[in-house]
Amino acid sequence: MSDQTRLSVFKTYKLYVGGKFPRSESGRVYEVTAKASAAEAAGKGKWLANAPLSSRKDARDAVVAARKAFGGWSGATAYNRGQILYRVAEMLEGRKSQFVHEVADAEGLSKSKAAVLVEATIDRWVWYAGWTDKIAQIVGGANPVAGPFFNLSTPEPTGVVTVLAPQESSFLGLVSVVAPVIATGNTAVVVASERAPLPALSLGEVLATSDLPGGVVNVLSGRTAEIAAPLASHQDVNGIDLTGADEVLAKELEIAAADNLKRVLRPQAVDNDWPADPGIHRLTAFLETKTVWHPTGSLGASGSAY
Repeated sequence: MSDQTRLSVFKTYKLYVGGKFPRSESGRVYEVTAKASAAEAAGKGKWLANAPLSSRKDARDAVVAARKAFGGWSGATAYNRGQILYRVAEMLEGRKSQFVHEVADAEGLSKSKAAVLVEATIDRWVWYAGWTDKIAQIVGGANPVAGPFFNLSTPEPTGVVTVLAPQESSFLGLVSVVAPVIATGNTAVVVASERAPLPALSLGEVLATSDLPGGVVNVLSGRTAEIAAPLASHQDVNGIDLTGADEVLAKELEIAAADNLKRVLRPQAVDNDWPADPGIHRLTAFLETKTVWHPTGSLGASGSAY
């Protein structure tokens, strides 16, 4: 059959909630267009796809899914979480050409520059996967006390975290804010870049075919302000990363988040340099510290203790 007689099969992008791929309950979509490169004239880019326009109901459903998954994910061993995240990196590597195409369109880059970003993104995911069973050694430990007690501090995940993905860095920035949240045992409701949501929606497809339990990451697309507002005030959300919000929206969401004392990660000045060394500040942003006291025991008649 010749190419002239064949109709292309366009991809239908869907949300990723609870391990499934629903359309928005509102039935709404919006047009996603390519970002023009510097060499091209200014103006509206070519049409890429219709992305789901998420509603408040979609946001609430995503929180329910994240809460349901939290117990199993936070209760898994850190080593097991690392294995699962490494498997995600393997899946990303296998679909590298797809992400190169999507990132090139989303960010107005050449294929070669997009390939560099995608490879850096996969490396970033592996890097965070390696931290799952090491972060406790950095931020936890035994505390010296004046008395016959063990005093141990250990990090524990905060809970359900809303993540507003960066608006301009559609893939590297996305992974840089999502991976540390789940690496430490939290579950996430991710609001994809409003202008360039396709790499985030494709990431949901990768997560669904990896070993990551459904509900650990939930991906919503649409108007950032519209989706983020109910999430910031939601009583079952424990933290919010405001990276993808502008200054005005971030202030409004921070005020809403105070209602149930959510942990808030404000936009950082270094967020515009995603290829730079990320450090561990995002790993610790949504961790709580649990301190346990335990009496030491006596060993025999000598009275020595352990």
